[in-house]
Amino acid sequence: MSSSNVESSLMGEPRSTDDAILDAAADLVVHLGVRRTQLAEIARRAGVSRPTVYRRWPDVKAVIGALLTREILATIQGGAVLAYADRETFVEGIVEVAVRLRDHPVLGALLHSDDSDLLLEYVVERLGTSQRGLLEALRAGIEQGQAHGSIRAGEPVELAAMVLLIAQSTVQSHRMVASLLPEAAWRRELARALNGYLAP
Repeated sequence: MSSSNVESSLMGEPRSTDDAILDAAADLVVHLGVRRTQLAEIARRAGVSRPTVYRRWPDVKAVIGALLTREILATIQGGAVLAYADRETFVEGIVEVAVRLRDHPVLGALLHSDDSDLLLEYVVERLGTSQRGLLEALRAGIEQGQAHGSIRAGEPVELAAMVLLIAQSTVQSHRMVASLLPEAAWRRELARALNGYLAP
């Protein structure tokens, strides 16, 4: 079961059909990889028929896109980690979200998948629902920091877009530089880059 549904399960709330399908897809992506994730197996593991899945999403790629959106939005909503007024605590929140996304089992499986076309489409080539959610959270935090005086002047949406690019590329390239940037240094240098960009 994905991290976004742990709380509702612990509280005894039933999963929706959509969540059951996305949870099944998450399990397959993590354990079998993107290429071996098939719609028939998603349906079987979710305990629904294939037509039930098809009524919601046209193919496996669309299911994985919906899964990606759900997991990213759940990650940024958990704990409201971007809701801070001053720049330094805002940046700490961004770094924490970056770590959560980097270490997320589903997102990690997608990042390290052989099916790079899927990742490119959902992360690099277009602004999807999940990235728009990230941009909105960043924009709101930047506006708070500007009102506080700890974030420089500028169009908040433009600043948010650049912050997203900095953090996203850092997350995507983490493995490539892991031997050069151990965990503490990775966090420290990402925070330094963001603080330097946002400082008045």
